[in-house]
Amino acid sequence: MSNIRLFFPESLSVNLRAKLKKSQSHYLTKVMRVKSGEFFSVFNNSGEWKAKVNEVSKGIVEFDVLKKLKEETSKRDIWLAFTPIKSNYFSFMIQKTTELGITKYIPIISDRTIVRKVNLERLEKIVIEASEQSNRLSVPKIEKAISLKEFLKKNQNLDVIFGDVNKNNNNLNLKKIEKTPVCILIGPEGDFSEEEREKILKLKNIQSIKLNNNILRTETAAISAVSIVNYILDL
Repeated sequence: MSNIRLFFPESLSVNLRAKLKKSQSHYLTKVMRVKSGEFFSVFNNSGEWKAKVNEVSKGIVEFDVLKKLKEETSKRDIWLAFTPIKSNYFSFMIQKTTELGITKYIPIISDRTIVRKVNLERLEKIVIEASEQSNRLSVPKIEKAISLKEFLKKNQNLDVIFGDVNKNNNNLNLKKIEKTPVCILIGPEGDFSEEEREKILKLKNIQSIKLNNNILRTETAAISAVSIVNYILDL
């Protein structure tokens, strides 16, 4: 049962006795059929820990932390700034980019953004489930949606990699992204307006790349960009 991993946001330590929330208790006992005395793993930014079910009372699992299994290793801090899209595609994008290692999400509202409300509770559920499934320890942060104007104002010195369909360049200068964080910026369906694009390109540490010769959907562009950046940074 050691392959069962659950995110536990509170402090973890050896000999800790704690309780899972109701939804996690249901998953562990009713879906995975874990019984008292059996084992699973809990994790958060502090690492991953072996846990044993002590008892199940009124549908809630009480567990004991036995030992630390692994530490969080240093990693690249990669953000994804994007414009919200329709629900199913949105969920898929967040799930896959979490698996690929994104550490923070920044929803951006631009002139051509169609979906302007972001369900943060739903996104948090998706990133937790994707983190549990993909064996990562840290769960990405999700910021509240802000306007493109606010994003540019707050991040004048941020290293930004901009997926720009109007550029022919497909090379990244590694020397310009040696420090963290690195933020990938992906536009909406229909792309940013020309006025917005001009403002984006005025950022101090901007690199524009063409992700593909074809026009990509927003979720495809995001997944492609994260994959490309991960590959380049690991060279």
